[in-house]
Amino acid sequence: MFKSKPGPGKINPDTTDTLIGEGTIFEGKIRTEASIRIEGSIIGDITSSGDVIIGENGVANSNIIARDLVLAGQLNGDVEARGKLTISSTGILNGNITAASLIIEAGGVFNGSSQMTSPKSEVVQPIKASS
Repeated sequence: MFKSKPGPGKINPDTTDTLIGEGTIFEGKIRTEASIRIEGSIIGDITSSGDVIIGENGVANSNIIARDLVLAGQLNGDVEARGKLTISSTGILNGNITAASLIIEAGGVFNGSSQMTSPKSEVVQPIKASS
């Protein structure tokens, strides 16, 4: 009936482990290995090894560090997405971003500056001249 939970250090970042529900106001910092979904309001920074999803009714006054971020609500703060940042048609982002990939759907709002990063830093080795 109940799923067994993985042992310490084995949390899957692809699972949504935390939900801030509609009508809920959370104040404080959140650190999670799994993904988080926000349908209510949060005031405080979020750090996630997984994804952060802010639903249409979600409001975050936060700086966010995550693998991917999907924004359908409102975010006031800076974002560092190691992967993809998606601002949907209902999303509003007021802040600066650093991301490997940025998608803004028609109707989505972004006020700030952006910096694109490579998802994988590749070190190019110099070619040695043969004698």
